[in-house]
Amino acid sequence: MAVIRPEIQLIFAPDLHIFVDARRRTGRTAVITDGVSTLGHVVESLGVPLTEVGRLLVDGQTVSTAHVPAAGESVEVRPVSRPQRIEGAPLRFLLDVHLGTLARRMRLLGIDTAYESTDIGDPALAARSAAERRVLLSRDRGLLRRRELWAGAYVYSTRPEQQLRETLERFAPELAPWERCVSCNGDLVKTTKDSVRTELKDGTEHAYDAFAKCADCGQVYWQGAHHARLELIVTQAQQITAAANTQH
Repeated sequence: MAVIRPEIQLIFAPDLHIFVDARRRTGRTAVITDGVSTLGHVVESLGVPLTEVGRLLVDGQTVSTAHVPAAGESVEVRPVSRPQRIEGAPLRFLLDVHLGTLARRMRLLGIDTAYESTDIGDPALAARSAAERRVLLSRDRGLLRRRELWAGAYVYSTRPEQQLRETLERFAPELAPWERCVSCNGDLVKTTKDSVRTELKDGTEHAYDAFAKCADCGQVYWQGAHHARLELIVTQAQQITAAANTQH
């Protein structure tokens, strides 16, 4: 008995062209399916992680990723809407080993950001995302296709400043600058100079009066030589997030 292999037509939104081969970046292209796989599986098999997919339109009607395409259907694959809202838990993040600078900048802004400084493997990362209800940020497309993942997002840029902009524009998280430890993600607590005096060098002790200490790892913070640069990062982040929220 012959197996029916339906042919469908797909068009990918420009934002998703990075994931598909060149011949699928202009107009509608034909795809032969197996007749049983879901539309979500078909899209992923063409290179697009479902974390990056928003609405799926079949002949103009919205369908779910569980839809099984039939012969002759025309499918439009759109990107996630921005700002993207994550339901089911507070907005928290988990970053893989390659995004250390981004993790520190997100923590500077007060965004709850877990980070793995060693490569613990894709299964463990996906499992932690699910267990802690964290959005996994990664440039690893295979990792973002793991079924146990709770939520995820692809990081398009390789530059930390642009990676931060991407994250803020996509999720528009609530910011609380200077309230989180950039080293371990713990909460910062204001403290007196006397209570941290033994941890300060002579120059720091005489030059600064305002201090904070991480409640988890004990690291001490003050407004040092790099504060102006960090303040600029904070100001720009607040502007980007405010603009993103006005688009909702």
